[in-house]
Amino acid sequence: MPPGGAERPSSFRQLVRRLDRLARSGMCMPFAIDVDGRFAGQVTVNNIVRGSAQFASVGYWLDRAYAGRGVMPLAVAMVIDHCFTTARLHRIEIAIRPENTNSLRVVEKLGMAEYGYAPRFLHIDDAWRDHRLYAVTVEEVSGRMVDRLKESH
Repeated sequence: MPPGGAERPSSFRQLVRRLDRLARSGMCMPFAIDVDGRFAGQVTVNNIVRGSAQFASVGYWLDRAYAGRGVMPLAVAMVIDHCFTTARLHRIEIAIRPENTNSLRVVEKLGMAEYGYAPRFLHIDDAWRDHRLYAVTVEEVSGRMVDRLKESH
């Protein structure tokens, strides 16, 4: 069991139940990525903080078969737009392992600023892993993140 006592889901069904419970409580927003009618990955808004903070963390993964097609930058941009408009959040943060070049490319394409480095930030694969930290606020986007992504091409 990982530190903190949180058990990893043993099945996809258990994962869906946990995400549904957290979403209903307002603590997360899970989004499925559909490419041509196929489940291709996921973007999840986690650790939603309300009150004076109004921020959350975003995590994502994509099936390798869909990598390199611009799917993930568009999906993350759409989720950030949802967070800033419908969910009325102010800041979105993304933490990425330094060796994860694909995920680093996503935040680069989105023009997100790196604001720090967190040694031993998350417990992954039975070890504490370092992460690079990125963030964007609603004021920095001026419009929609999807438009910002289109402009970077």
